[in-house]
Amino acid sequence: MNRIAIITGATRNLGISLAQQVAQRLGPSDTVYLTGRDAARVAESVRRLSDARADVHGEVLDVSQHGAVERFAALLTERYGGVDIVLSNHYARVQPEDDPGKVIDRYVEANNLGTTRMLRSFAPLLRDGARLLVIASRAGSLRALAPALHSRFQNLQSLDHVDSAICTWRDEVRSGRAAGRAWPAWINIPSKIGQVAAIRVLAGQRRADDLRRGILIAAISPGLIDTGASRAWLDMRGARSPDEVAGPIVDLALSSAPDERFYGELVHVGQEEPGPFGSVASSGSIVPWI
Repeated sequence: MNRIAIITGATRNLGISLAQQVAQRLGPSDTVYLTGRDAARVAESVRRLSDARADVHGEVLDVSQHGAVERFAALLTERYGGVDIVLSNHYARVQPEDDPGKVIDRYVEANNLGTTRMLRSFAPLLRDGARLLVIASRAGSLRALAPALHSRFQNLQSLDHVDSAICTWRDEVRSGRAAGRAWPAWINIPSKIGQVAAIRVLAGQRRADDLRRGILIAAISPGLIDTGASRAWLDMRGARSPDEVAGPIVDLALSSAPDERFYGELVHVGQEEPGPFGSVASSGSIVPWI
């Protein structure tokens, strides 16, 4: 069966590296959908992949827009009946000079609600042996959050509950109450925790059937990446390039038999990396949720 791959946020940084490596490693009968919200960047990215082995299509997709993900999923269902690789990589960046209360709405709409839209729309389309990976961060572990806030994300029963938890935090940031309730100033941390919580909830609903069918659903901790989105926040010494980071993620996406322990977990695929959220072991390890 011809394989169908989708990469969101695929027009720069890690996204274009993921799209390029997937398109080079799949075959001529396979199709890669490279998506992004800017039409000009999507077209340019497709041109950059003109020598790929797989058939590459560009698709303008803004995951923050209501109905956009659902329409794209419906289009692929009509064309192919299912999908094989979904790399959810979209990211609305924030810089230190940004006022969190002013940017939080667009940030959550893309990074969190956009992610749960992808999960709702594409998880039902996964064919046997498919991979659905959300590019998150080791900051997605609850260890990056004050213990008093852990209960906000534990024991959630549905993606609607995840959205509700994230939107409650969003509203507290918008109103200026977040700092007084122990939320971190860097909004990336609760956002990534929400992404991992969404994966854990979805996996809890599908685990037995997915494992029987060889499907892997997981969140990815890629390690430190040298990009414009990260340089203003983090020390880039030792950081790897997007091309270097993409390799082990694509290895996992194309693996014929990934470790079943990775299912529903936050999986670190980078190099050994100590840091402010605790040490992370070598590639192919599970980041503790707490």
